[in-house]
This record gives sequence, structure tokens and C-alpha cells, in this order.
Amino acid sequence: MVAGSFESLSPGAVVRAVEDAYALPLDGTLEAYPSYVNRVYGIRGEDGARYVAKFYRPGRWTRDAILDEHQFLLDCAEAEVPVIAPLPAADGGTLRETMPEGRDDGQAFLFALFPRTGGRTYEPESGEDLRRLGALLGRCHAVAARRTAPQRAVCTPQGLTAGFVEELLADELVHPECRDEFKAVCDATLQAAAPLFEGLSPSRIHGDCHRGNIIDRAGQGLVLIDFDDMMMGPPAQDIWLVLPGYASESRRELAFLLEGYEQFAAFDRETLKLIEPLRFMRMIYFLAWRARQRGDYWFRESFPEWGSEAFWMKETEDLRVQAQVIHTALRR
Repeated sequence: MVAGSFESLSPGAVVRAVEDAYALPLDGTLEAYPSYVNRVYGIRGEDGARYVAKFYRPGRWTRDAILDEHQFLLDCAEAEVPVIAPLPAADGGTLRETMPEGRDDGQAFLFALFPRTGGRTYEPESGEDLRRLGALLGRCHAVAARRTAPQRAVCTPQGLTAGFVEELLADELVHPECRDEFKAVCDATLQAAAPLFEGLSPSRIHGDCHRGNIIDRAGQGLVLIDFDDMMMGPPAQDIWLVLPGYASESRRELAFLLEGYEQFAAFDRETLKLIEPLRFMRMIYFLAWRARQRGDYWFRESFPEWGSEAFWMKETEDLRVQAQVIHTALRR
């Protein structure tokens, strides 16, 4: 399935939608920010206040699923966990929609407005840096456990990732020369990983907690940003994404992260065995994520080799290597 296009979302439509929904006079400034999935714009009010308008890709999330994201952010903000929460519109809600002129598929754009927050990407170097980061994740997960996200995906091999494999195969995106090997390595690895997830109680997690989604504001501290991929799953998902390499090569970093984390939330050390299966699952997710954008003009221009035989040969080999890492770890 190819998710909806943004081709009818003009700069003028963005400005008008925000002004109408938030009763906010803008000065016309519009800066497009890099975003692979959604469309994100920097805008400015006539009083000089700066905002970020996020337009969600049509067909990717339901309204209720986006509201689950917003609720998580609001819960964190209320508990003084540093995040960037959505602002209320004129009607008090945090999610609005607009139907630009010329859009004829009947599907409106859902969007939200956030305060603009500056900062630099956080690159932890010392043990203390990692403890700070672990503490932030522990605080976030402590809040996350207070509520569920019923409209969000649950991060399990068979419940989530197997569906992405089926989607890629059903849409005939995997090159014919790679299809059989791709399917075999995915099926075998997901089946082997599935028992590791049995009996776990998923909770709300960020879901995409790589270092690019953690910013450091001078004199103010760390902030978690971009909860677009939030899901229900094991907290280990948010831990491994900030590691510099494989779990077996990152024991020092893990120790510091968990030392900070466990000041605020309990962490089941047994779930560390999920790290390499979660990495495999993310590799497949990333393939499906990109596939859903293949209809965008910018994507075709930026990634002309996507989908070629050479592309799928490399991706399949990368999955095979990661599968071997998992199997080696499971034998220990």
C-alpha cells in the first residue's frame, strides 16, 4: 500500500490551515524541515513567536492513533518530562484537519501545531552523559506505564513485523531474484524470535528513540522529540536505539544507561535479549516505511536505486547477517 501524497499541500494551504484552526495570524514565513514521512514546517506568528506545523501523511495513522501520540506527549509534559507537546487549537483540541483546493480523493490532511524548540543533537560521550540519557528514558517510561495506547501498533515479531514482510511481498516490491531468500530469512528469524516476546506486558514507548530524536538545549537539558512512531512494546526498544553498536559490544554503554534509567523506573534485565531481534525487526520496518513513500516525487528523485536488484541483494544480505547475530546470541 502506498500512503497518501502531499502534492496538493501547497505553502498557501499550510498557512491558511494553521491560521484558521488556531486563530493565529502568521507573518507568511514558511520553512520546510527535513522529514521523510510527514510534512513539517517552521512558521512564525505576527508577534514573532515561532512554531512548527506537522502535517501527517494521509493514510498512515488514523485520527485516534494520532491522538494516542498526543496523549502520551501531554502525559509526559504534565509530569515535567521534557518533550514538545502539541498546542491546543481554537476549539481546545490538539488535532485539526484541512482539505486543500484541488484535492479530489476525499481524504483531508490531519495536522498539529507545536512550539518551536531549538537545540543540538545529543551525542553522549562520557558515562555521565549516558546516565543523563538513561534517566530521561526512565522518566518517560515511568509516565508511559500509567496509560495504554489502544490504537497504536504492538511491537512483536508476528503481530507487527510479519505484516510488513507480507506487505512487501504482496506488493511485489522485492526483486524476483531475491524474493525467496528474503522471505526465508525473514520467516525463520521472526519465528525464532517470537518466543522471546511471550509473556511480556507491552507499555507505551517512544519507538524511534535514536540519537537524532534527542536534543540538548543549552542550559536547559535533554528533550525527547518526534513521537510519531510511538507504539506499545518492550522498553528495551528505546534503549537499544541509542547504543553505538551490537548489544554484545556495548556492555559499558548499557550499564551506564540502565544506571540512570533505574533511578526512575524498573527495568527487566532479561529483556536485553530482545535487542538484536528488535534490530532485525526495525530493518524490516524501515524497508516498509520507505516503500510506502515510493509514490512521492521527492523520494523517486532522492533514491533512484531503491527497489533495484542490487538494492534488494544488499538488503537481503544485511538481514541474513543480522539473523546470524541473533542465532549466535540465542545459542549462548
